[in-house]
Amino acid sequence: MLIIGEKLSIIAKRVREAMAKKDKGPIQEIATVQWKAGAGVIDANIGPAEDGGEDLMQWMVTTIQEVVPLPICLDTTNSKAIEAGLKVHNNEWGRPFINSTSNDPERFPILELGAKYNAQVIGLTVGKGGLPADAEERAAIAAEIMARSMEYGVPLEDLYLDPLVLQVATSQDHALHVIKAVKMFQELNDPPMKTVVGLSNISNGCPKALRPILNKYYLALLIYEGLTAAIADPHEVSETAKTIDIFMGRTLYAHSYLEM
Repeated sequence: MLIIGEKLSIIAKRVREAMAKKDKGPIQEIATVQWKAGAGVIDANIGPAEDGGEDLMQWMVTTIQEVVPLPICLDTTNSKAIEAGLKVHNNEWGRPFINSTSNDPERFPILELGAKYNAQVIGLTVGKGGLPADAEERAAIAAEIMARSMEYGVPLEDLYLDPLVLQVATSQDHALHVIKAVKMFQELNDPPMKTVVGLSNISNGCPKALRPILNKYYLALLIYEGLTAAIADPHEVSETAKTIDIFMGRTLYAHSYLEM
């Protein structure tokens, strides 16, 4: 399973301050730690970045890739900032991700960028009409995003469908809807569609001691249903993902499997 390291987010005070000061040290340290912990992609979340977003995203992408040989997931609602980041992305380390398009017309241009820069695109199954009610509504939105993706020239194999994980503390019923949606998404195409979740959303608002427990067990349920990727803390989930791959027969067991 692909782990997209989530720790470089403007929500975190240390990261936010480093972005404001253009201080490479903390950014590169956090990126390196995630890479060594098992991340295959690094998420660069700069928020809306309405002012100076293009410069900031370029700085983030080049700063990370100076020290980490991984592709970047460009995470912002600012499409101009996304394109600026794509222009400087070092594709030697892999193809970039864009987070994200959706069923909101304002997010359709993301697909244009995906096609133009040969990027992989995350499709969040939500639109302007509000949160999806259940797995079936998520699947219906996913089908619309898939059709639009092909119209804009993004192959379905480059689209990752995100069923929108919500807080278990306030939206407990949606935890099962998301698990069911992951399975349903794969049935929308042959070969099966790729899927991704923002894993830590499930434990938002919960006590700090509970968060890693909730994240790990929820991940296990999602992987069982075929989850392809997770935007997550690699320290929390790498061990879980590798162990489940053993039980599911995706990896040959060896005593050193956690080191592989």
